Amino acid sequence: MRRRGLAAGILALALLTGCAQSVDPIERLGRKAAQEVRPHGHAGRPERSYRRWGLQAPLPRAPRPAHAPAVRPAGPALPLVVAHVPTRDRVVFLTYDDGAARDPRFAAMVRELRLPVSVFGLGGTSGPGHGRPRPADAGSHGHRLGRATLRGLPYAGQRAEICGRHDRPRRRLFRPPHGAYDGTTLRAAGDCGVTALVLWRASVNAAGRLTYTRTARHLTPGDIVSVAPDDGTGPPLTQRTSRLLARVEERGLTVGRLEDYL
Repeated sequence: MRRRGLAAGILALALLTGCAQSVDPIERLGRKAAQEVRPHGHAGRPERSYRRWGLQAPLPRAPRPAHAPAVRPAGPALPLVVAHVPTRDRVVFLTYDDGAARDPRFAAMVRELRLPVSVFGLGGTSGPGHGRPRPADAGSHGHRLGRATLRGLPYAGQRAEICGRHDRPRRRLFRPPHGAYDGTTLRAAGDCGVTALVLWRASVNAAGRLTYTRTARHLTPGDIVSVAPDDGTGPPLTQRTSRLLARVEERGLTVGRLEDYL
């Protein structure tokens, strides 16, 4: 019974590329990755798992906001555009591209640490936002189907890229490729059922370097962080995530679930 309760708890947790929907973190990383992840060590004792992933202390559990912060949409019937969530909760939000779904070790990390990450897929059946299982604490969202960028395309082209096939579920969260968008993107996204365009205030590149899009030099509550997929030359995704989590802990912060705040 205890194991069943734990499994149910893990499956109830939720990860984003263009659009996102809440799913189990392991399921958000994909069915194949989930099947390859096996219970490791004290799977029933997540408080001991942090050392396995290079952390000095377990991450505090993020609070659930009583209500979503007041973030104004870009206009009537248009989605929000957000890189930073206005909140007093000491949380930041970790977002990943669909490449994370192909890394079984990252799936294990998300599961064991119960990280409420968000994964944005490329669209199509391999993307996280289209019914494909993800890790229990990961939320899956939409990106786009094939274009390198949306900005500058006519409305029909952008809508086709964002909405995809008609049999796909409507998405809540969407990340435009490279963060590039225009007014047409907003209109097309809104018509596709998107409630928020998710950008980022800080990012971790494939080499593991943490940079910021504004003048700030450190993480602050409400920051959305984008973590690049592995490119085969830098530290693996799990190592870069561990280093990022160490920075989060140093700032007295923890990881929140983005879907709870938008």
